[in-house]
Amino acid sequence: MSCPLQEDTFIRFPSQSNIYGLSPLPCPGAAELLTGTLKGKVTSFRYQDLRDKLRAGARELQFTYIPVDAEIVSIDSFSKSPPKRGLVVGITFIKDSGDKASPFLNIYCDYEPGSEYNLDSIAQSCLNLELKFTPFQLCHAEVQDGGDQETVFLLGGNDQCIHLYKENEGLHQFEEQPVENLFPELQNLPSNIIWLSVYNIPDTQRRITAYGCQSGHVCVSHVEQRKREILQSWSLQQDGPLSKVLIFSLPSEHRRAGGTEDWRQDGGEVQKYQEEYSVLVTSTIEMSAVYRNVLQNGLEEQLLLPDSDQFDSVLCAVAADVDFDGEPEILLGTYGQELLCYKYLHGGGQRGQFQLLWQRSFPSPLLCMAHLDLTSDGLCELAIVCLKGLHILQHSLKKAAESLIQLLKEKVESLREQEEGERTQEAICN
Repeated sequence: MSCPLQEDTFIRFPSQSNIYGLSPLPCPGAAELLTGTLKGKVTSFRYQDLRDKLRAGARELQFTYIPVDAEIVSIDSFSKSPPKRGLVVGITFIKDSGDKASPFLNIYCDYEPGSEYNLDSIAQSCLNLELKFTPFQLCHAEVQDGGDQETVFLLGGNDQCIHLYKENEGLHQFEEQPVENLFPELQNLPSNIIWLSVYNIPDTQRRITAYGCQSGHVCVSHVEQRKREILQSWSLQQDGPLSKVLIFSLPSEHRRAGGTEDWRQDGGEVQKYQEEYSVLVTSTIEMSAVYRNVLQNGLEEQLLLPDSDQFDSVLCAVAADVDFDGEPEILLGTYGQELLCYKYLHGGGQRGQFQLLWQRSFPSPLLCMAHLDLTSDGLCELAIVCLKGLHILQHSLKKAAESLIQLLKEKVESLREQEEGERTQEAICN
């Protein structure tokens, strides 16, 4: 099968980025991307409606207090949890101070009414924090703090710690707080964390936290947020450094077989589970693997992604439904310039497996990816940062229409068979 995505736009960068250099910007209206490069430059990309036509556009943003000789390490952004309003952007960088390198975290947020989502204004409103460690991944997570929803920054580094930065609204700034206050699973870490993934389980007060370390250590935790209690925790050791961990959901086998609700007794509390939560772990030297349904199986059910170690190190990954069947595929980006797409094949009562569905070559290594609707047409684009710039891949509208029409036909046929079965059962009962 060939890749169903075709390239729409390529934006060349003034210098290369890295695996932490891409952040979808959660602005009201059209989606936007922020990319950071090693030479202290931040580029904004979005589609603009000009004369009833969508045109791709990129521009350099002038974020204050980033020196021209700085190397941007990581970038992240989020929209504040309601009822708060505003966009927050975080950028870590290292400044060359001659005899030593000085790391910093800049947090940008504008508190002036009417400017909370104005990116140009936000870029001028900076909180500059000097760091005592070399920063790695910067990400965010929504947490329950005293009954309120709050979004916080989480920053890993070479000091074998995760640092938490939370807003002090009264002082109009962000402050570092002990990570164990909100994330007990992120204390006493065994090694430097390369990638952290936090997933809040919908309609519950629980989350899944997964991280992969420089040493090859993988840890997954199931946490009750209100009590700050670790309900379950699993770990394993791989041979080489890990490049990414990703928590994603797959429809449960019960739902896939036709069930609509899956109720389970869990810790004395009745919960409804319609999804199974799995964890993707990618490595720099080993095959990537998915650990299926971790809340039930822990890290026992390992499903390898065949040939994922044949194209140099896997550097990035996303879970995205690219064939419109309602289930996510796994997309891997490699240093060997390949985009690999894997699909989970259900085993029909037996253990399923992942199969390489298609692959696509690029002119330079793939560093990071995001899957989001940049054109506001209901179809998501795939944004890929490579060594030389940003590629935007889109679905062919013709192929997308054909796929959706076929899926609608199958759905109608399935509903018709279900109705006929119900009528037959009713006739037998009468």
